[in-house]
Amino acid sequence: MIDRPGEQRDPASMSASDQRIYITPEGAKKLEDELNELWNVERRRVTHEVSEAAALGDRSENAEYIYGKKRLREIDSRVRFLRKRLDQLVVVEPGDVADQDRIFFGARVTLENESGTEFQYHLVGPDEIDPSLGKISIQSPLGRVLIGKEGGDEVVVDRPSGRTTFTVVDIQYGE
Repeated sequence: MIDRPGEQRDPASMSASDQRIYITPEGAKKLEDELNELWNVERRRVTHEVSEAAALGDRSENAEYIYGKKRLREIDSRVRFLRKRLDQLVVVEPGDVADQDRIFFGARVTLENESGTEFQYHLVGPDEIDPSLGKISIQSPLGRVLIGKEGGDEVVVDRPSGRTTFTVVDIQYGE
């Protein structure tokens, strides 16, 4: 089944092999940039340092050599992860959502709590979350209850601090 951003299914109802991992174009570019930096710059630099350290002689007591080899393993591990992850991701343009009156992946949502305080969130994939910037995962408890809601709807979220009710004030897609 092909998922369209405006017709997202509840992630909890999908099997692990059925779940799509959504990401914004900005998030995908950030991961691609990290991969390129690690592979083309960092790995080459560390490989050169390890080569120079190895030329100094006894490798068993050479801290630069030991640390460099460890750093190469870390880089290689992250590179493998990023390559695999990028193959799994579905890049979604937030403006491509068919029903922009409802909340789906990529929405920028303004919520108001019971005391009238407004909060702004951007629903993103798990590789992009940054609570300090208001970027929350669509798989988070709040993200899950927001999917499919529209302006004026109320949502109830169980949080560690207790149950909170929010009203959807505004929904926007794009920048």
